[in-house]
Amino acid sequence: MSRPLAIDIDGTMTRSAGGIDERLFAPLRRWDAPVVLATGKSFAYPVALCTFLDIPERVIAENGGVILVDGDLTVAGDATAARQVAERLRQGGYPGGWPEPDMHNRWRETELSVTRSVPLELLDDLAAEHGQTIVDSGYAYHVKSPSVSKATGLRRVCDRLDLDPGAFVAVGDSANDAELFDVVGRSYAVANADETAAERADVQTEGAFADGVLEALDEVAAE
Repeated sequence: MSRPLAIDIDGTMTRSAGGIDERLFAPLRRWDAPVVLATGKSFAYPVALCTFLDIPERVIAENGGVILVDGDLTVAGDATAARQVAERLRQGGYPGGWPEPDMHNRWRETELSVTRSVPLELLDDLAAEHGQTIVDSGYAYHVKSPSVSKATGLRRVCDRLDLDPGAFVAVGDSANDAELFDVVGRSYAVANADETAAERADVQTEGAFADGVLEALDEVAAE
C-alpha cells in the first residue's frame, strides 16, 4: 500500500500559468492511501476539487483553520478576529482583503487573505492587535490564528483516520507548507518552491509545479 499524501494546491498541483494540471487526476484517483488537500485557499475550493478529482473529502483549508475528514468538520480559526482586521483595513483606505468583488474571501470562514499591495508593516500591526499572525504564501498574506497551521490540521486528520503524521508524505511550495513538512515522514518541495519551503523539505524535486508532484508520486510509489 502507498503512503498517505498531503498536497498543497496553488503553485504545487497547478501549471506554471495557473489552473490544476489534469495529469494529476488519474494518479491521485488511483492512489491506494488517503490523499489530503492542504491549502491556504478558502474551504469551498479544496472540497470542490475533491469532488472533481473523485476522491474522498479530506481537506485542510485556510492554513489549518478548517478541517474536513469524511464528513467530520472542525473549525479551528478565529473568524471574528479576521473580520475585525478586514474592517480596520477598509477604514484605512485599503481593500478589506482584495478589491471587490473579493472572491478570495467570499467563502473564507476563519482567516483573511490580503493582497500583497497592502503594506506588510501595517498588516503586521493590525494582526498583532487582534491576536493574529501572518503567513506569506508568496501570492497573498494570510491573517490567521497563531494556534492553527497546516501541521495542526494534519494532526486533526490523523486523529480521525487513526494514522501517525509521520506516515505521510507532503508536497508543497510555500512558507505555509514548511510547518507541515516538519511533522510528516517525508517532504518534497517542488522546484519553484520559495526559500523557506525548499530549506525545510527533505527533497527538492527537479520538476516545477505539477511536474514536481508527479516526480514525487513516482518516487513514493516505487518504494
